[in-house]
Amino acid sequence: MRERGMTRRRMLGIGGAFGLMAATGLSTSAALARRPSITGAELRSAVPLPPPFQVPLPIPAVLKPISTSGGTDRYEITQREASAEILPGVRTPLWTYEGTFPGPTIESRRGRPVTVSHRNELPVPTVVHLHGGHTPAASDGYPTDLVLPEGRHDATMHMGHGSEHGMHDPRAVVTKLTRDYTFPLDQRPTLLWYHDHRMDFTAPAIWRGLAGLHIVRDDAEDDLGLPAGPRELPLMIADRAFTADGSLDYPALDPTLRERPGVHEPYLAGVLGDVILVNGAPWPVHEVDTARYRLRILNASNARHYELEAVTDDGRRLDLVQIGTDQGLLATPVTHRLLPIAPAERYDVIIDFSGVPVGSRVRLINRLGAGRTRDVMAFRVARHATDDSRIPRTLSTDLPTWRRSDAVEVREFSFRAGQMRGDHGWLIGGLPFDPARTDVTARLGDIEVWRLIADVHHPIHLHLVGFRVLSRSGRPPLPHDAGLKDTVSLRPGEAVEIITRFDGYRGRYLFHCHNAEHEDMGMMANLEII
Repeated sequence: MRERGMTRRRMLGIGGAFGLMAATGLSTSAALARRPSITGAELRSAVPLPPPFQVPLPIPAVLKPISTSGGTDRYEITQREASAEILPGVRTPLWTYEGTFPGPTIESRRGRPVTVSHRNELPVPTVVHLHGGHTPAASDGYPTDLVLPEGRHDATMHMGHGSEHGMHDPRAVVTKLTRDYTFPLDQRPTLLWYHDHRMDFTAPAIWRGLAGLHIVRDDAEDDLGLPAGPRELPLMIADRAFTADGSLDYPALDPTLRERPGVHEPYLAGVLGDVILVNGAPWPVHEVDTARYRLRILNASNARHYELEAVTDDGRRLDLVQIGTDQGLLATPVTHRLLPIAPAERYDVIIDFSGVPVGSRVRLINRLGAGRTRDVMAFRVARHATDDSRIPRTLSTDLPTWRRSDAVEVREFSFRAGQMRGDHGWLIGGLPFDPARTDVTARLGDIEVWRLIADVHHPIHLHLVGFRVLSRSGRPPLPHDAGLKDTVSLRPGEAVEIITRFDGYRGRYLFHCHNAEHEDMGMMANLEII
């Protein structure tokens, strides 16, 4: 292997089956049998890291609308550079929504439209995608629909692979400085999130801080009696690494994120950090009552997968009662001891602290982590309290009942490593992303079954629609696959079948891997709904 110019460390850094096959010529099955348990390579911070469970858990501020007239809530968000004290005593430069990481949370009601006016004061173009939003194409955040910063008026010079290799998108809608995104939010109540989606530069933009939460609520969910108020906690989990001066470390080929996309070779399969942040704080702690808490969990990491477990200091595991997923409430609760969560997935979970003695601690740990990345956060049980919340046996009755026999089309897509214009890439059906090419055409209202096949870990996200998981490698879905999802985690060598209905809006949408480095290196495709 050294004779071929590839050490074992670099091979594993490329990630799983791709590195093994590229370096040794192994067959796919043999490579997968020897795959590492993660896809990606970890950066090591050069700054001293704080002990866990010392920093209080921050709760992102809820953004207030500037107007609620005319039946629409209107918001303004400025994208700008800022610095924050993420590690105690250290200032870290960030790219932010409204100066904070995470950005401010937007709370809205089902069926009440929201318009968000974004102003770009960053040094690069941006695009905003409301992940999980049932959104018209013009506001979905297509990767070439750029918002240019002041003083930069040539969109093509900021199109990454698009410009470098002569690729052109005749349908791109480019604006200068500001853009209004309109979200009808005619969808089930759930936790969504918004993040940058610029072509070829999504991964480093999210890493630098461009991510925030958006919660949709409705009266039916409010009436269920679930934990609410201070006992409902949004938890955005993300890993990062830091340089010696406290800046965020990221292996970009072009640190300005203006011209050349991509990362250095050891990180081609994904960038992992060695610091676990929750709501922008390292390994935080939160005081709780002896009561039920609703945790709205988002994995906002670029490439890191988690397997979450709640454990008391004396080794007792607490139940994680799942009540919802990416696209809202389940039909009935599902109880887990371990809950896997891939990048961009969301899980709505209830933990009951009533049986934990006051003064005790419950750690939320990652069974896929090692060393410092095994810890996520902790809860300190601080006081006795009454609790009138409940977990109903029936959570919702509006989940779609699509059947395989209803499908008018069955499609198959492979998600694999490959060559993209002479470089390493991540491909769908053997092709890298091209904004000028239509990969799938579907009719509005049609039900389809898609079979998704992976080489290594790939969390696959569909824009616009939710879907149900039908099977995994010919077997029934896993317990955490329940409900209506918009992102599904494909494990190495796995084939997953999903079923969906393309409803709501016509136009150009996307499906892609949400390992953000894979997405930037070609693992994205166009979906045209007619």
